[in-house]
Amino acid sequence: MYRIRPWQFAICAVVLAAACETTMAATLCVNPAGSNNCYSTIQAAVNHASANDLIQVGVGTYKEEVTVGIPVSIVGAGTYGSVIDATNLAHGIFVDGYDHPGLNNVIISGLTVENALFEGILLVSATDVTVNDNHIINNDKSSGLQFTGALTGCPDQPGNGVYETDETGDCGGGLHLVGVANSIVSGNLISGNADGVLISDETAESRNNLVTHNIVKENPFECGIVMASHPPANHTTPPFAPHHGVDNNVISDNFSGDNGLQGFGSGAGMFSDGAGRGSVSGNVISNNRIIHNGLGGVALHTHVGPAFGLPADNMSGNKIIGNYISGNLADQADTATPGRVGININSGGGGTPVRGTVISGNIIQNEDVDVAVNTPAEVDVHLNDLLGGKVGVADVCAFDGATACTGLIDATQNYWGCAAGPGKSGCSTIDAQRVLYIPWLQKPISK
Repeated sequence: MYRIRPWQFAICAVVLAAACETTMAATLCVNPAGSNNCYSTIQAAVNHASANDLIQVGVGTYKEEVTVGIPVSIVGAGTYGSVIDATNLAHGIFVDGYDHPGLNNVIISGLTVENALFEGILLVSATDVTVNDNHIINNDKSSGLQFTGALTGCPDQPGNGVYETDETGDCGGGLHLVGVANSIVSGNLISGNADGVLISDETAESRNNLVTHNIVKENPFECGIVMASHPPANHTTPPFAPHHGVDNNVISDNFSGDNGLQGFGSGAGMFSDGAGRGSVSGNVISNNRIIHNGLGGVALHTHVGPAFGLPADNMSGNKIIGNYISGNLADQADTATPGRVGININSGGGGTPVRGTVISGNIIQNEDVDVAVNTPAEVDVHLNDLLGGKVGVADVCAFDGATACTGLIDATQNYWGCAAGPGKSGCSTIDAQRVLYIPWLQKPISK
């Protein structure tokens, strides 16, 4: 007689468990009429879903805010087919890992999300979230979202708990990731919001996220894509605690254009807000097309540090590689540049050293300053095409009023617009003794 051995029982148990898990996942449907055994609202489907269920959203307009607290997939019929209209509501979709610790594996795809008072899609304290192939448009309808320079002061957002400690202007965004890790944002159109994509750290470190192949355009008040370090939740008054950090994220192969033209916004930004020790480190901004934004193409700002008798921010190890940057406007205030600027690495008046920055493989044109630097640390600028025809690399410490002007700018091995090198007829120039430029490239990297 054949006998089943104990190890065979174990294998059977594993197989049965896997089979049960597969069969337990269900598909729920939504349509505006609630017909054919479907739900009439997306929230009702979410409320009746179990972990790992698929919610298929049919064609139609859904006037609601959807809050997600379990791992589910919400998949629409395609942009302009399945529309979440969040008029007079805080958000269109709120993935709430703050009140549901450990939330992961949420997918949001194929939807149009519009008209929210604040974020179109808000993700908080979640991991392994995918937001792909959505239109996130015309959100941030609240009247209190324009940047004033105050460190705090976001309007109250119903249902938002204690996070959103942002400086004014960073209170919304088409898509906002707060304390989010290991997530993917891809293939979305993000337009008509305050920020386009905002990654911040009020509730936890935001790390290892990928933002790729998105079109981020015409977000008028703030940046196209921004990584910003803000005070932790429950720390909205001085002394501010050290920030959790926005670290090791990748911003790659996106289009970012015509953002921040009515306010203060770059095409891609890395910022610490000055309210405590911030951290924006180890991030990569690569292979993006960054055109005609309002605060420079790529901007890195740190606003506190030793010059104010305060601890330095951690803005180390960021890389700006292989981008096409053209026709962006001047930076302003304590990070000012003498005209339109492609890339601005700036410690402001605080003197925080910005260490380990790598700027390489970029094509920069139609700017007054291709690369501007103000930091008391070495910045490496190599293998770029500096085609603005004016200042290729500038030390802007004196221009923006900073006093800690001790950093070296190693700008060797760049192409300055002609074979003869910087300062020659037809070439971009340098503007300071602290810029090393010999040897230079005699041919552009783009050919």
